[in-house]
Amino acid sequence: MSRKIRCPVASTLDVVGDRWTLLIVRDLLRGRSRFSDLQESVEGIPASVLSARLKLLEREGVVQRRLYSDHPPRAAYVLTAKGHGLGVVVGALAAWGEAHAEHDLALVDQQCGHGVGVVYHCPTCGRGSPRHRVRIVPA
Repeated sequence: MSRKIRCPVASTLDVVGDRWTLLIVRDLLRGRSRFSDLQESVEGIPASVLSARLKLLEREGVVQRRLYSDHPPRAAYVLTAKGHGLGVVVGALAAWGEAHAEHDLALVDQQCGHGVGVVYHCPTCGRGSPRHRVRIVPA
């Protein structure tokens, strides 16, 4: 897709901006990896849609397909480092959903069990950046 301005939000949505893709990533982050497991955990996803989304994610370098059986051919899907980077996106959506939507799941720290939030920080300075100071600007 050709745009006047290459916005990082729009470019990300080109890859993960449909109803199903981030739910697939959510479940890959939760440890599901086989097609049948993903089809079961992403409620309502048609097999053809799941297959198409996994192919897109593989083409974009978000997942890697690994054969675990030759006869019949069966594959597992694992997130790449690029795919794991979407964890913060899924986490931000989960945090927003916990605050503003009905939910049965929560985003927690596995060690202490407490809920967590998503925060901005400057990787160069190492300090936190409050949301009110964060802007999207020309690169």
